[in-house]
Order: sequence, then structure tokens, then C-alpha cells
Amino acid sequence: KQRLAAPAAVAHPEFSHRPKCQKLAFAPLANRVYNPPPARRLRSADHTGDECVGRVLCVANQKGGVGKTTTAVNLAVGLAKAGNRTMLIDLDPQCNATSGLNHQPTSRHALVSRQPLSESLLKTDVEGLDLLPGSRSFQDVETLAGVKSGRAATLEQHLMTGLAGYDMVLIDCPPSLGHLTQTALAASTEVLMPIQCEYFAMEGLTQMIHVIRDIMKRQAGRLEFGGIALTMYDHTLELTHEVEEEVRDFFGGIVFDTVIPRDVSVAEAPSHGQSVIDYAPRSRGARAYIELCMEVLDRD
Repeated sequence: KQRLAAPAAVAHPEFSHRPKCQKLAFAPLANRVYNPPPARRLRSADHTGDECVGRVLCVANQKGGVGKTTTAVNLAVGLAKAGNRTMLIDLDPQCNATSGLNHQPTSRHALVSRQPLSESLLKTDVEGLDLLPGSRSFQDVETLAGVKSGRAATLEQHLMTGLAGYDMVLIDCPPSLGHLTQTALAASTEVLMPIQCEYFAMEGLTQMIHVIRDIMKRQAGRLEFGGIALTMYDHTLELTHEVEEEVRDFFGGIVFDTVIPRDVSVAEAPSHGQSVIDYAPRSRGARAYIELCMEVLDRD
């Protein structure tokens, strides 16, 4: 059988430094609070006190339809339920993360306004989870997506000013590698990439990895590969297992042990304005996302 072709531009050893995590058994998320050590904390750009942000996870993949937004929403909900003060930032012009948490997109995106981000945050139905909603405004999308180097630095600084005091911040990026995604990466401590278990799973990853590595160099080691999550996993298909083997062989220990299965509950939950963890807590999808949250908390 024809094997999947791994991107040739990135050497395999670069991703094999992280030891493989042991398989995690399902358990409630109670009391799994992330306490960021000093080395991983980031100062707010305009904050002079002791309040710092913890981990900033940029959920990104230039391909659409890989479960990026679903992963961002469910991780945010799961991490908040674990007791972490969590923020989810919707930077995708489709605003599915916003509607997936039972809110409507705003008329103007907070990142293009001059008001503090704290004034634009919305409470969600999940205790401890705040949402910075997205906007479908063509002008806002054009402004955010078309930022140049100077404005990108300003946008990054504006983004950073609103992160103080949160244990976990997740950013749902557009399915592209434009300036907006690069700005989000520059403001993050780690990048999490969902990959769908399909034949072209690794297509386009070369360019994305190049962008991430460039930002890593500019940020003096602040940005890290947080992990790769395999989504839409169908254990009955041989292709799924071939894709999983190829991805794990190439990326090594940064691939999460937990896989997100194909589950109708995962697809239904957004139409009810809920995460699958709240919509169908006993479903396979909910259990998988809870286990993924546990892995994220265990990786530091």
C-alpha cells in the first residue's frame, strides 16, 4: 500500500525530544488545576503587579475541517471545569467558537477597537470560562487578516494586555497561515495542531511548521510545540491506523495519546450552543476530550 509522505523540510529528530506520555485512564477532571511555574509565566504587556498569565495555547491548522474549533471549544470547557480560570479567544471569521458557546458574534472585533479586552469578554454557561467573541464584519476581518509587521506588533501587544490572571488561554485561529494566525502564534506559549485522520492529513504541514519555527526563533524559545491531536478517528478503517502510524512515526512524542473519535454527539453539540462535554457527557467524544484535557494539563 502507498504510504503517506511526511514533509521533507523538517527533520524527524526535532519532534522526538518529548517522551511519549503513558495512556491515561478516564477520570473526573476535578482538582486538576494548572499552577504555572515562574519560567512559563508571561507578563502582561501593561501590567506591573504580580498577576501573570499561564499557558497560551494557539489551536491552529491551515486546513479547514480538521476539528480545530471543536477541539478549542471542548478543551476550553474541560480546562475550566478542571478549576482553571480559562479564556477562549475566537479569531476565526466563521465565529463557530462563539456560537458553539451559545453567544452571537459581535458587530466589531475587540482586537480592532481601542477598548481594553476585559470590557469585551463574555461570561459563558461554564463557570470559570470567559469568551472573547469573534466578528463576521468584513472590515474587521480584512483589518485583522491584513496586518503588516508594525501593526502586527501592536495587535500582539493589545492581545497580550488582556491575558493577565488566566491559567489557560486558548486561541481558535483561522484555517490559514496569514498575518492573523502568525500574530496569535507570536502571542502564545505553545501551539496545538489538530490533524484529521485522512489520507492528506500531513498535506500542507511543511509550510505551517516553517512558520512556527520562524516565530520560535523570533520569540527566543517562548513558543513551543504543545502537541498534535488526531481527530475524527474511526478505528474500523485501516486508513485511520495507517495515518496514525505515519503521524506518530514522524512527530514522535508530541502526538497526544488520546485520539478524538468520530462521534455524532461531537457534531450535534455546537447546534445546541454547547460543548460535547456538556451536551453528551457520557459519549465517546466527551470522554476523549476530557482525557485530552488531562494530557494537556500533564504536559508542562
